[in-house]
Amino acid sequence: MRLDKFLSHMGLGSRKEVKTFLKKEKIEINGIQIKDGKVSVDENNDIVTLNGEVLYYESEFYYLLHKPQGVISATEDRQHRTVLDLLKAEDYREDLFPVGRLDKDTTGLLLITNDGKLSHELLSPKKHVSKRYYATISGIVTAEDKRVFSEGMLISGGEKCLPGHLEIEGIDLDLNQSYVRVTISEGKYHQVKRMFEALGKQVLTLHRETMGPLVLEEALKIGTYRKLTEKELLKLKTYRRA
Repeated sequence: MRLDKFLSHMGLGSRKEVKTFLKKEKIEINGIQIKDGKVSVDENNDIVTLNGEVLYYESEFYYLLHKPQGVISATEDRQHRTVLDLLKAEDYREDLFPVGRLDKDTTGLLLITNDGKLSHELLSPKKHVSKRYYATISGIVTAEDKRVFSEGMLISGGEKCLPGHLEIEGIDLDLNQSYVRVTISEGKYHQVKRMFEALGKQVLTLHRETMGPLVLEEALKIGTYRKLTEKELLKLKTYRRA
């Protein structure tokens, strides 16, 4: 590929910006300094260095983000902070996007990538990728609610939800609240909230813990992110969906 495209893919700027970058910085291909972005580079075999440091080519990027409240799952917004605004300057790329959405007030696991094919696989309604949430519910969740979840249910708008798994983790009679874990295999708009609304209850807090084989570990602080490990990426790409 062209050198300017290679450098752009490495997050060093747009192709236009890379032209200026080539004039200011020392870029070498196999030990020869290059200032022309049109020069071809074999990204798999040539050794490209920036000021003496080797640039290892990556075309696809995968980040696991611990989304905080108040941040929206979008690539840009004029009024609100987005999940991409949480990325460090050296990790930001214009082609990155969140896989699916978490509501503004929902926290937890969010995958950010530029791999459109994988995103489609994970979001396709036919794939039934499971997602687990921890939630605080206003109202007392019952064994009957668990049964309704397990059989599938109708929510607002007459939409039919596939069977889900509901576990009651705790009950606070004084506060009239329940603490639950919910596993669903769809991604309907505000689905978990609408499922509990159909049962006459309200979701107070919602936190996503898993998505397919990905698990949000406690050590990853809210508002921070990390690259997926090779093991996680392999599991994600070979995930056996229903």
